[in-house]
Amino acid sequence: MERCASTAGQFPYVRLLAFGQPGQPTRRKSHPFVLITVLAAIVLSHAMSAAQTEDVRRILILNEVNSTYPGISIINQGIQTALNDSPYHIDFYSEYMDTSLFPDPAVQQEFRDSYIRKYQNRKLDVIITVGPSPLKFMQEVHQRAFPGVPIVFCLPTLGVPGTPTLDSDFTGVENDMAPAETVGIALRLVPGTKRVVVVGGVAPIDREQLANVKKELKEYEGRVDISYLTDFAMPDLLERLRQLPGNTVVLLTSVGRDGAGSGFKSNELGPMVAGAANAPVFSLFDVYLNHGEVGGYLSSLSEQGKVAGGMALRMLKGEKPSGIPKVKSVNAYMFDWRALKRWSLKESALPPGSIVLNRQFTIWESYKWYINVGISLILLEGLLIGGLAWQRARRRKAEAAVHESEERFRLVANSAPVLIWMADPDKLCTYFNQSWLEFTGQPLQAQLGNGWVQGVHPEDLKSCMDTYTEAFGRLAQFQVQYRLRRNDGEYRWLLGTGAPRFNPDSSFAGYVGSCIDITERKMAEDALASLSGHLIKTQDEERKRIAREIHDDYGQRVALLGFDLERLAENVGAASAEASQKARELFNRVSRLAEDLHGLSHRLHSSTLESLGLVAGLKAFCAEFSNQQDIQVDFASENVPHGIPGDATLCIFRIAQEALRNVKKHSGAKRAVVRLEWEGDRLHLSVSDRGKGFDSSKPSADHGIGIRSMEERLRLLGGQLEIQSLLMEGTKIDAWLPLKIASQRAG
Repeated sequence: MERCASTAGQFPYVRLLAFGQPGQPTRRKSHPFVLITVLAAIVLSHAMSAAQTEDVRRILILNEVNSTYPGISIINQGIQTALNDSPYHIDFYSEYMDTSLFPDPAVQQEFRDSYIRKYQNRKLDVIITVGPSPLKFMQEVHQRAFPGVPIVFCLPTLGVPGTPTLDSDFTGVENDMAPAETVGIALRLVPGTKRVVVVGGVAPIDREQLANVKKELKEYEGRVDISYLTDFAMPDLLERLRQLPGNTVVLLTSVGRDGAGSGFKSNELGPMVAGAANAPVFSLFDVYLNHGEVGGYLSSLSEQGKVAGGMALRMLKGEKPSGIPKVKSVNAYMFDWRALKRWSLKESALPPGSIVLNRQFTIWESYKWYINVGISLILLEGLLIGGLAWQRARRRKAEAAVHESEERFRLVANSAPVLIWMADPDKLCTYFNQSWLEFTGQPLQAQLGNGWVQGVHPEDLKSCMDTYTEAFGRLAQFQVQYRLRRNDGEYRWLLGTGAPRFNPDSSFAGYVGSCIDITERKMAEDALASLSGHLIKTQDEERKRIAREIHDDYGQRVALLGFDLERLAENVGAASAEASQKARELFNRVSRLAEDLHGLSHRLHSSTLESLGLVAGLKAFCAEFSNQQDIQVDFASENVPHGIPGDATLCIFRIAQEALRNVKKHSGAKRAVVRLEWEGDRLHLSVSDRGKGFDSSKPSADHGIGIRSMEERLRLLGGQLEIQSLLMEGTKIDAWLPLKIASQRAG
């Protein structure tokens, strides 16, 4: 069983206001927002309302097979994606029937009995079934084991003999396969097809799917010969696929287990079948794509998960399953462009709106915004070379055509508003247009060969030439930024692009390229970076000022108030015991307020960091964070030297603060590890947890302001940030900061 919890709402203080679980005592240290409210009332005379405690909802996901099968992980990820915006705190429970690994009915019954015992005393709000076996299980035991709990199903393989009758507590995706539509488009793409060979396995889910396929393909009986390869060991199956007769297409279903009892996953099965078959392979699910399969009217497992998750969210909000219509299917026409080309299938015959993956774009489509002028020049030169080859017998006319073409080329190039150059296969420049010569103020002869590098800024020369030389070695297009001296002596930033050109016999002819002036853009980027650094510095200074004011002014005033209350309690003690007791209660409350003010001041700006250094400051912060947020934080340091500059100390400290806040806000983990060490000439900070994680392949714009702040702080000091995260496995943040410290003695 796997259990994970979603993050709290949009604002970070929502979870801090949750006053414990029912039946558990409330802890004062879990209410930092209440303390901030009290402080604001003293300083600003404003009242703020506390956030409401977040409701908890429980969802059980019952899967056909375990999460090592890619399809199950895709569906579960889709379910959780749909529930990300839930207003509730959701506890997920995942269980697996594992029908492919344990098909024996007695073992399956043991699984069923154990799940009933496991959840009979835990209130579930929704149950989601993934696959036919979990659906049948729920249909059989729903009324007696989980009465009233709504069921959402996907991958049901409905419509075959033995399909359970579902009551009003069930809804979901009714049909996830479209074999008839896929065979129809296969016959359209491969005219003259006489045979359809269906490939399947012997696992329970394989049998369910094959029964549905046979039922739906009845309409093609008499039109084509339909045969089934289902009870073979994988080597025998692949050998038969290699020897299929002509005019045949293959329809791939699932093979969770072959005739010999060996198990297979989708990412294993697809490459083997598509690689062995001597005929086009069509499929039913989007996971059977990108391995050489052509495609078809495919069921999207991710979309099925999102639909199921959306239905579950509606039920959590109070809707009844009977009021949520079942979805017939979640399918789309999807095809692999490479497979279409391999089998010479016409893309024009695809249904309108089809999704074509892995399409290879032309050079023009890929680079038109960079070399639109250069591509015209390449085409002109290509016409010239073609004319020479075509009119070889008519030498004089060909020479005239070459001369005319060269004149047109130079006319176009010299009229272009960009700097254009050409080089031969030996990396030596053979041509510069008039715009280049006017920009540099140098004659053509001074620029030819390697003469142009004399104008490149010394700091940019090595990187520029390395890029230029490497591109020549790979015959690849390239892009480079460097500074070039203008005719007035000023160095200007240029964005240069280059593309290889070839002779009609495909031999390498050299390069053609262009450059544009991007100095103003670079200046804007530098100004933006400077502004960002100034804002971060100003923010730190303001935090420091506020922290000192709280500590030195308000903290002292509250402390004096507490002292006066204590004296008052002593003075009135003899006169009135009740008044003395009340005064002491006020003194205790003021004392706690003073402690909270001190803690707030420390979080805004750590005095330990200034007085004792980075290691002591981080260690104190981790202990304080662990105590306040109910998260165990393990801190360790190794070989950290003395004398770390103040800006570097503050940078690492702020990154650790932000990383631990992210653990609290997003990960759901109860333990984090913070490690600080010295590696060579770099300071290394790592913060890791084993929480829910996220998809680190998404653009950094999706990561939020906190991560951008970390990156910007490190960038200003020449450091770098690396984030590694996997869904449901946790997150690790590594920060490296290069430093030059006179004393390397370990702190």
